[in-house]
Amino acid sequence: MPDAPRLVTAAERSARLGVRHVLAGEHRAVGADAVADAMVALHATDPSTVYLSAAARLRTPSIASTEQALYDDRTLVRLLGMRRTMFVCTVAVAGVVQSSSTDALAPKLRRDAAKLAVDGGVTDDGERWLAEAADATVALLHERGTATTNQLSSALPALRAKAAYPGAGGVPAGEVGMANRVMTVLGAEGRILRGRPRGSWVSSQYEWAATDTWIPGGLPRPPADGARAELVRRWLARFGPGTEADVKWWTGWSLAHVRKALAAVGAVRVALDDGAVGHLLPDDLDAVDEPAPWAALLPSLDPTPMGWTDRGWYLGTHRDALFDRSGNVGPTVWWAGRIVGGWGQRPDGTVVYRLLEDVGAEGRAAVDGAAGAIEAVLAGVRVMPRFPTPLQRELSR
Repeated sequence: MPDAPRLVTAAERSARLGVRHVLAGEHRAVGADAVADAMVALHATDPSTVYLSAAARLRTPSIASTEQALYDDRTLVRLLGMRRTMFVCTVAVAGVVQSSSTDALAPKLRRDAAKLAVDGGVTDDGERWLAEAADATVALLHERGTATTNQLSSALPALRAKAAYPGAGGVPAGEVGMANRVMTVLGAEGRILRGRPRGSWVSSQYEWAATDTWIPGGLPRPPADGARAELVRRWLARFGPGTEADVKWWTGWSLAHVRKALAAVGAVRVALDDGAVGHLLPDDLDAVDEPAPWAALLPSLDPTPMGWTDRGWYLGTHRDALFDRSGNVGPTVWWAGRIVGGWGQRPDGTVVYRLLEDVGAEGRAAVDGAAGAIEAVLAGVRVMPRFPTPLQRELSR
C-alpha cells in the first residue's frame, strides 16, 4: 500500500512564503533581478507595483535599482504574459513566458485587429493592412531606436487610421484608433517591447523598441511544451505547494496543459491541511525552517497575494476589505506569513495602515517599521492603485 502523501500545513506554507518570496529579513534580495526571479515575474498592470514589490523585498529598498535593471542594464523586461496580464521578469524568464503563454494570445489579437480594420472601414483586406502596418512600425523602430505610439503615428499614416464602431441600430457611435491595436499585436508576437516611461516611475505611457535592438539577439524562445514545463517548475519552486487549480489560474492555461507540465517536472502530490491536493517539486519535499517573524507592506496586485486562487490559508477572513469584486488585491499588511491588514496613503503622501487582527506588540512594532520604510521609498509620491479596494479607499481619504 503506497505511503500517504506528506502533509504541508498552513504554518509551513507561511514559512515557505517568507523564505521563497524573499520577504523575511535575512532572506531579502540584493537586486531587482533577484526579486523578479524569486517571484518568477512581477505584476506590472499597475506601473507602481513593480517598484514597490521590489522595494519590499530588497535589503536596501529603492526605486532607482529597479529603474536601472529595466532601462539601463535591460536585465528586466516588461511584457504581456499569463492571463493576458502585464508582467516584468528577467530576460530568460521573459522568453519562457513568451513561448508558454504570450504566443498563444497573439493569433486572436491579430484576427481581432484585422477584423476591426475591415469592419471599421479602414481597409478591405485587414490581414494585409495589419501586416504592412506592423512591418513598417518595426522598421521605423529599428531606425529610430525608441519612440512613443504618438511619435510613430506622426511618421506612419497607417497608424493614424481610425476605425468606426457601431452603436444602437448600426449607427456609428465613435472611432477607435488602430495604432494601439497594432502595438498590442506586435507586443504579443514578441516583436516589440516597452521601453522607458514618458514621465516618472508611476507613468503608464511608454516608449517602444524593437525587441532585437532592446535585447541583442532578442528573447530566447524555447519550444512551447518545454517552456510550459519550465514556467511550472519555477512557479512550484517559489509558490509550491499549489493545487492544479492554483497553477491553472496563475498561468491561464487549459487544465490539459497544466497537467502535462506538472507531469513533465515530476511534481509530487502532497496533502494540504484544508483537504486539498497540492504539488511540490521532487527535490523540494523537506520542511522549510521557519524564518524569524517578519512584516511587510505589499502594494496592490503584488505577486504574493495574487499567487494562488485558494487564498484562505494566508488571507483568513479579510477578503472583502482587501480585494475588489474582480479578485484584484489592494495594498496589504503582512505579519509572519499572513495578511493581517491593509494600507494606503493620505493626500499628503503619508502612509497609513489598519490592522484587521491583533498581532501583538512585536508585530505592531515591525509593521510600523515596514510602513516607515515604504514611506521613505515613496518620498512623497502618492500612488493610487488602478483597482481600488474598500479599505484602501477608506485609508486614502
